[in-house]
Amino acid sequence: MGDYNRSTKEIPFGDIPANVIQSVRVYIEKHSLGDILANPLMCVVSTSEKIKKGLFGGGPGPKRLIQTVVLTDRWLILADNVDRNALYIKTMQLRDITAEDYEKSSFYKMIPDTGVNISGRFTDASELGMIFLPLGKDAAGEKFKPLLIETAQKAKE
Repeated sequence: MGDYNRSTKEIPFGDIPANVIQSVRVYIEKHSLGDILANPLMCVVSTSEKIKKGLFGGGPGPKRLIQTVVLTDRWLILADNVDRNALYIKTMQLRDITAEDYEKSSFYKMIPDTGVNISGRFTDASELGMIFLPLGKDAAGEKFKPLLIETAQKAKE
């Protein structure tokens, strides 16, 4: 699985840590997004921990990424915490993105991993972009992946 051990767990919306939800609310207010947290469909916490390889511990990249993800009927909200630094928030309207199972992408043959490739427009970006949403190969990750892909497709209808 690439250079990381990944795990995903489903959590109730009310169990999202206070500092995370506060950062998300500040971001929502800053970008005047309204009540985008109104209809959460599924919330997960995805943890990626660098696999130590060799003498220097595995090369470039963060040692630990904890990503809190809220999927609503119209929005995807991500709160990234890299190596216990400040939270970085990203949001995107589902109608503006395409979600693809990473394991079905051409990248998978080169770098095996599990998660979702998301391409499209992010709230605070003027250009189209692409990100990788890492998910564990566990019950919560396998449940979230098709739900995100289907919900993004339905949002375009």
